[in-house]
Amino acid sequence: MGTILGTMALIRRYRVPGMPHLRAHVADLGLACCAVEFVAAVSRGLLVPEPTEDASAAVGPEADQQTVDVLIVSGTLTHALEPALLRVWEGLTQPRAALAFGACTISGGPYWDSYAVAPGIDHAIPVTRYVPGCPPRPEALIEALAGLAESSVTAGKAS
Repeated sequence: MGTILGTMALIRRYRVPGMPHLRAHVADLGLACCAVEFVAAVSRGLLVPEPTEDASAAVGPEADQQTVDVLIVSGTLTHALEPALLRVWEGLTQPRAALAFGACTISGGPYWDSYAVAPGIDHAIPVTRYVPGCPPRPEALIEALAGLAESSVTAGKAS
């Protein structure tokens, strides 16, 4: 139910009920507490796993043109994982957005001064939305996705 990108990351796709033009991609790396909050969002039905890898084709061509791929990064990013993150990011279709979920993702969290920890994902990829917290609540994730959905619909109407 996911695609393997490189040898390190299994990518799973999710949809948010009521937001059919958003497709969230998550690398199953299970980084720290924020990953647990992400799983809580899935277990509560706030995010719904797509049944197949080709589920976006079932939405129809009109809806698919408005689809925004969102990469949700949660937890501590180490320098060793940066190449996998970049492969995932570069593998997403346009338009795409990155969501930094939690203090460790945004700034390195309490591990900011470690030689192995990246000082936040925004030095590696452009971040569209930040969800602060340690860890943020599942509802904060959905609120950020709703904000992305609203801005993508607005951008679509403007162009």
